[in-house]
Amino acid sequence: MLGRDPNHFELAVFSLLWSEHCGYKHSALLLKRLPSAGPRVLQGPGENAGVLDLGDGTAVAFKVESHNHPSAVEPFQGAATGIGGILRDVIAMGARPIALLDGLWFGEPGFQFQQAVAGIGHYGNCVGVPTVGGQTVFDPAYASNCLVNAMCVGLLEADRLHSAKASGPGRVVVLYGATTGRDGIGGASVLASAELSENDADKRPSVQVGDPFTGKKLIEVSLELVGAGYVESLQDCGAAGLASALSEMAAGDTGIDVHLDLVPLREEGMEPWEIMISESQERMVAVVRPEMLDSVRAVCDRWELPCTAIGEVTDSGALRAFHEDEVVGDIPARLLTDECPRYEVEQQAEHREPRQVTPTELDVREVIEQYDHLVGSRTVRRPGLDAAVLRLRPSLRGLAVALQGPAPGETDGFRAGVQATLGAARNVACAGGEPIGFTDCLNFGNPEKPAIAHELAQAIEGIAQAAEALGVPVVSGNVSLYNDADGASIPPTPVVGCVGLVPDVRRVPARWQSGDAVLLATSPGGSLAAETALIRFLWKAAPHLTLCHDVGSGGIAGALAEAAAWSGGLEAEVEIPADYDSRRGAAILACRPGRVSRLGSRGFTQIGVVA
Repeated sequence: MLGRDPNHFELAVFSLLWSEHCGYKHSALLLKRLPSAGPRVLQGPGENAGVLDLGDGTAVAFKVESHNHPSAVEPFQGAATGIGGILRDVIAMGARPIALLDGLWFGEPGFQFQQAVAGIGHYGNCVGVPTVGGQTVFDPAYASNCLVNAMCVGLLEADRLHSAKASGPGRVVVLYGATTGRDGIGGASVLASAELSENDADKRPSVQVGDPFTGKKLIEVSLELVGAGYVESLQDCGAAGLASALSEMAAGDTGIDVHLDLVPLREEGMEPWEIMISESQERMVAVVRPEMLDSVRAVCDRWELPCTAIGEVTDSGALRAFHEDEVVGDIPARLLTDECPRYEVEQQAEHREPRQVTPTELDVREVIEQYDHLVGSRTVRRPGLDAAVLRLRPSLRGLAVALQGPAPGETDGFRAGVQATLGAARNVACAGGEPIGFTDCLNFGNPEKPAIAHELAQAIEGIAQAAEALGVPVVSGNVSLYNDADGASIPPTPVVGCVGLVPDVRRVPARWQSGDAVLLATSPGGSLAAETALIRFLWKAAPHLTLCHDVGSGGIAGALAEAAAWSGGLEAEVEIPADYDSRRGAAILACRPGRVSRLGSRGFTQIGVVA
C-alpha cells in the first residue's frame, strides 16, 4: 500500500491502528446493520461519542466503552483509566460529563472485583462526576477474563457540537494535558487485541496509569476552550495515543505534520515511535487557528496544564512525523483509518445450552456507597433500582440513564442482544423516561473462531431488531473482542446503554406506600411488538405510579424483594399468576388504588397490595 518497505516507526503505527481494538477489523462490516439515524441524531457512529438533540438548545453526548484486559491485568488502574478514557470521549464532543455508569462482570466478589470498584470510585469521585448506575454480575465464566464497561453521559449546547476532524491547512495542532511517558505503550495491540493467559503479569507495563486530578483540569480547560471558540476540533489521546488521535483528525485531503521532539516528556530517552504510540492518560489534541494560539495557552497556563504546539494541518492527506527535523514516518492517513483491513468473518452456529448461574450474595449498596452519586446536584433518582434520573437544569425535564447486559447464563447471541437492548429500555421506562438513544459495548471472545463470530453477528442482529422495533437509534459504541483466557471464550455479553427523556422529574416513580395496589405489567406473547408496547406503556404510566420496577433475572419474587428493600423494607402481599412466563419482559408497578383506572384497562393485572 505504501509502495515501499515501511520503516520501524511506520510499522509501529500500523500495528496499533490495524489492531482489533483500533481498527474493528472483524466487526466493522457487521456494525453497519445497526440503525443509527433519527430526527434527534446530531452525531451518530464514527466520532468519539453519539449526540442527540434534546430540544431547548440542549444536546446529550454519550458512549459506553470497555477496559476489560487492562482490568484483568491490573484492576484498579485498568478500571480507573477506563473511566478517564470515556470521560475524554464525551469531552471531545464539547460536552460536560454529568454521569457515569459501570458494567462489571467478574467471577466472584473478591480482591480483583473490589480493586476495580475502588478504581472506578477513585477516578469518578476525584473528577467530580457522579456514578449513578450500571450492572454487576458474578459468574465463574468471567473468572479469568473480567469485563469492565464504562458509560459516560454529557450535556452540551446543540450548536456547540465539536468534531474530531481537522480542517484548514496552516492551523496549529496543540497537545495539552499531562506529559508523555512509556505507560500504556502497546496497550491497544499487545493487550486489548490479544487473548489473556497465565502470563498476564508480563503485560502489566501495557496498562496505563491515571491521574484524576489532571483529568479534572482537562475537563475544565476543554470546556472553556470550546465555550470561548478558541478551538476548531478536539480529539482524545486514548488507545494508540498520538498515532490514533492524529490519523483520525486527518481526513480526505487533510493531513497532519507532527514534530515529536516538541512533545513534553516525563521520561528520558524515549524513541520517536514510543512518543507516537504512548497511551499516557489525560491528554487532548486540538486544532487551533494561529491567531487563537496565545489565548489557548493562557487558558492552559491558568489551570497549570502543559500546552504545546506540536504540529500543523496540511493539505497533503498524510500523517507525517518529524523528530529533530528528520522525517521518521510518512503515511497516507486513509491507510490507517478508511483502508484498515475489514474481514468477512467465517461464521458457524454452535448450539450451547443455557447455563445456570447461581446468584452470589452481595449487597449492591456496598458498591454504590463507594461512588459519589450526588455530586453535580442533578441526581433526582439515585442508583439501586432500574435507571437513574438527572435533572436538565434549569428546566424540570430530566434524563433517565441505564446500562444493561443479557441474562446471566445466556449463551445465544441473538437472545443476548435482544435482552440487553430491551432490558436497558425497560429500565429507562420504569424511571419515567421515553427511550431516545442507545450505545452498545460488544464483549465477545476470539472472532477467528467461527462459533464466536456467529455469536457476534447474531448479537448485533438482535440489538438491531430490538432497536428498530422501538424506533430508537444506536449512535455510538465499542467492540471488545478476544475476551479469551487460556483458550476459553466468555459467554456472549453485549451491553447496551440507554438514555431517555423524562418530561417532569417531579413525577418520577419513587417508593411504594402502605395500601398501594401492586400490579404486574407484561408483554403478551413476548414478541418484539409486544415488548415495545410494554415499554411505551411503562414510561407513559410512570407519572401515575409510586413505584415501577423491571422484572430481571431474579423473576417476580426477586423484583418484589428489591422493590421492598428500595421502599425501606415495606413489603407487599401478592399472588404470582400461575401462567406467568419468565421469558417475557415484565415490570412490577404500584400506585394508589384510586389511580389504577388512569392506567387504562390493558397490559397489566393486579396481583396484590402493599402491607
